[in-house]
Amino acid sequence: MKPADIAHLPALGAPTISPDGKHAVVAVTRPDLEADEYRGGLWLVPTDGSAEPRPLTRGPRDAEPTYSPDGAWLAFVRGGDGAKPQLYVMPTDGGEPRKVTDQPLGISAPVWSPDSRRLAFVARVPEEGRYGEAKPEQERPRRITGLKYRWDNLGFSLDRRTHVFVVDPFADEPAASQVTEGDFDHGEVTWSPDGALLAFTAARHDKRDSTLTDDVWVCAPDGSGLRRVTATDLSVALPRFTPDGESLCFLGAHAGPEGRHLVARNLGLWLVPVSGGEARRLTDEERFHLSGSPQVPAADGVLVTAENRGAVDLLLVPYAGGEPTVLVNGSREVNAFAHAADVTVAAVSDPRSTGELIALRDGKEITLTSFGPGIDVLPIEEITGTAPDGYPVHGWMVRPAGEGPHPVLLMIHGGPFAQYGWHVFDEAQVYASAGYAVVMGNPRGSSGYGQAHGRHIMGDVGRLSAIDLVALFDAALATGGLDASRAGVLGGSHGGFMTTWMAAHHGDRFKAAISERAVNAIDSFHGSSDIGWSFARDLYGDDQARWVEQSPLTHADKIDIPFLIIHSEHDWRCPVEQAQRLFVKLQLRGVESEFLLFPGEGHELSRSGLPSHRVARFEAVLEWWGRHL
Repeated sequence: MKPADIAHLPALGAPTISPDGKHAVVAVTRPDLEADEYRGGLWLVPTDGSAEPRPLTRGPRDAEPTYSPDGAWLAFVRGGDGAKPQLYVMPTDGGEPRKVTDQPLGISAPVWSPDSRRLAFVARVPEEGRYGEAKPEQERPRRITGLKYRWDNLGFSLDRRTHVFVVDPFADEPAASQVTEGDFDHGEVTWSPDGALLAFTAARHDKRDSTLTDDVWVCAPDGSGLRRVTATDLSVALPRFTPDGESLCFLGAHAGPEGRHLVARNLGLWLVPVSGGEARRLTDEERFHLSGSPQVPAADGVLVTAENRGAVDLLLVPYAGGEPTVLVNGSREVNAFAHAADVTVAAVSDPRSTGELIALRDGKEITLTSFGPGIDVLPIEEITGTAPDGYPVHGWMVRPAGEGPHPVLLMIHGGPFAQYGWHVFDEAQVYASAGYAVVMGNPRGSSGYGQAHGRHIMGDVGRLSAIDLVALFDAALATGGLDASRAGVLGGSHGGFMTTWMAAHHGDRFKAAISERAVNAIDSFHGSSDIGWSFARDLYGDDQARWVEQSPLTHADKIDIPFLIIHSEHDWRCPVEQAQRLFVKLQLRGVESEFLLFPGEGHELSRSGLPSHRVARFEAVLEWWGRHL
């Protein structure tokens, strides 16, 4: 795989399924290198596998499809070519899409009412005089009074709050009605089975700008009768009504006594009565870390996805709690799913694919699509190292073709409460195709192995993470065919933190390093990052006197190997000063170092930045390794 081959990697969105279970619709998006954009349309897929998928729309960038409950209409979001994403509706028996909204900042998350007559959605509402035709630098100053006022890859949020809207898409001139009001963000709206209520998430309490807690709220579709359902001690997401309309399921986790602690806490499934009361956790807090959007298919339980040792399984969780039923597992990842009429469709990635649709029907699993990747990919080799305390460290290696010995890269993921897994990973494929064996894994601190695994490193992140990373690296070298004298280390975000740490404390193992979008100095990260005010204390500990010792920047005077720093100008998750401080320190010491700075990008450059920037980044990384390994 070459850098430009990212154009051959399709990304599947969340599918929707027709009420009779016969068809699914899914958005398929790819980078367009010539246009320097992402392009995508909707595809119609028979769920019995009887026919090939066919294109339903051609974009320029269509996403978030959803069938109406009567099956007659398909709603979706269309953007691209500089246009804000707006709501469109089209008949399922043929016909042109009709534009329904004209929100100044676009819309997202459309959902049909049970009678198929209305759609609810969320949209950001700009403060008067902002985000219009005037130049941003000519706007009046912002008055900031709380800690939550901006977000990476978005920018300022306090002056464009997210609100819930309802629209009749069949009106001669559709006009959306704003349901929620106030200086609060509202999101993830859903309808009750009888259409009498909307449920959504919002932090409307007095400490909303200094904690991570929020609530599930309900109101009538006209905004009346607004009331809180949960007890403001959780961080919540994605509410869904049970089929009888009596309860709400949602994803959530306790945010600690101060409401500011969510690092390495497993996200669970909860149930709360619509009338209010104590929420009950349905999944085991230690074992299950949930991801994706829950579905409530029937009276027996809730469909959810859960991380599991690099995989993502599809589970059915009973309303009474207890052991879930596993519906999809193995060496693959369920990225999104939908259910109707006893049929489940899921977008699933594996070591040969970035994502394909499968169907579960009549007790069988059917593969429905073959969208890609359209290029040959190298296989993933599972490895396990053993830490000095006997703990197993799970990971993988992507090995180049040929006998070797190959130069080798230790690649470290971000988070740290995240996981590498079973899918085609463009980074590993590009580097391995260029001749480098890529070692990657989930040391303690990662998610998907139980909550204790994730919380092990808290308060001593660099030292404890390094122990497991060295064990995994040694296990990879023991497989043979690798050249330990030509080794490099790289990573982004927390992986960049650990790259700097490894270069300082284990630099004798590596000939060069690449740190990207990293945390290097905990003290300034605490004050400058969009999440730093809560994240730093949670992960690195309350004793700020120990932050200096835990900061990789403190140990940069021990770095002697060539060091490349990659960062983005608009990164607000790990602000660019984190890179600048490290670069200056290395330069003043005479260490061979370079600073690659991308304009107009945020923290997600390597995953969703401009296609041209993603290719340029890959080319710079390969040039660096070619020069030093």
